[in-house]
Amino acid sequence: MKVILQTVKEAHVNILGKTVGSISNGYLLLVGFTDGDDQEIVNRMVDKILKLRVFADENRNINLSLFDVKGGILSISQFTLYANTKGGRRPSFVDAMRPHEAEVLYDYFNKQLENVSGIHVETGVFGADMDVYSINDGPFTLVLDSKELF
Repeated sequence: MKVILQTVKEAHVNILGKTVGSISNGYLLLVGFTDGDDQEIVNRMVDKILKLRVFADENRNINLSLFDVKGGILSISQFTLYANTKGGRRPSFVDAMRPHEAEVLYDYFNKQLENVSGIHVETGVFGADMDVYSINDGPFTLVLDSKELF
């Protein structure tokens, strides 16, 4: 499982010109799955994401959590996180989990984020062509890869 986490001042996702998910401050999460990912890995990633302290305090030290800033979460499915660009010029996506399995884990991930934190999670639509807009805060971006973390 890979998650690109960006702290944002605001973010929203549109499909066919209609906003389907929106937050003010908080996390924009781009989420991808690969074969072998399961609910245990998702649970560990949720725990990691919710306990991170990545927002600046009054002294500009990176010391505050999502809870401290009363932030929201916008979660976007992103199978392209598992693109392989080693051979040729067109990416291969054979390392990405098959869509149906990935959708089940993506839904589970979002429900776990909400259930564990009590924070409302906004999402895009799995598999849809989406326009994602964000104003990064910092900018501050982390790459969380379950194979490296756990």
